[in-house]
Amino acid sequence: MIESAKGEFACGTADRPDPEPNFDGLAAVYRWMEWLSFGPFLGRARCVFLPSMIGARRALVLGDGDGRFTQALLRTNPAVAVDAVDVSRGMLQSLLRAAGADAGRVRVKVQNAATWTPDPAADYDIVATHFFLDCLRNEDVLALAERVRPSLAPQAQWVVSEFAVPANSFGRWVARPVVQSLYWAFRVMTGLNMQRLPNWQAALRSAGFALVEERQWLHGLLTSQLWKVTAAAEESA
Repeated sequence: MIESAKGEFACGTADRPDPEPNFDGLAAVYRWMEWLSFGPFLGRARCVFLPSMIGARRALVLGDGDGRFTQALLRTNPAVAVDAVDVSRGMLQSLLRAAGADAGRVRVKVQNAATWTPDPAADYDIVATHFFLDCLRNEDVLALAERVRPSLAPQAQWVVSEFAVPANSFGRWVARPVVQSLYWAFRVMTGLNMQRLPNWQAALRSAGFALVEERQWLHGLLTSQLWKVTAAAEESA
């Protein structure tokens, strides 16, 4: 069953929140849009760290779109249970269809993943945010990480896949225009009111996470990062 809740989209402010974007219309075509734009590379970015998640028992997946990462995680790890949070009911329905016979191990919540607060006793081994943090501002990523951290098991992993703009000529002349065009397209199609990538690395470090490993594709336009809770953060929890 899909649980439903209403919340403000994090791109707004307390006084003038932006309307929540509506991704429901993309649920049926998202896979094909992605393939036509970037071929297999977004899928590779999502799944590159799956081998490190074999021992996970509880996973928190935020904004997974139509659920291809969740599908791969469930098939790779037959013991993991997944909590999937997304503002789009249509995307979550696609996620459950993708999970197929493994859907019984998925609990979904229709809520703004950027503002949702998990149960501190959840004891998640894995947090996954694939092409989701780019919907947030710096302060929103920090607030999200600080809310999620108390619900994590010791040595929990946070896997991030995102677009990036390298600090070189490729970044200036290729990556930046690509990212700007994506923001424009999603603003037109969904109402997403964002214009630039957040500095999620700085936000995660401030919240007590340390970068363990990174992979890149398309000359740095796509990056996947594996983060873990630092020892200091564990001691303060």
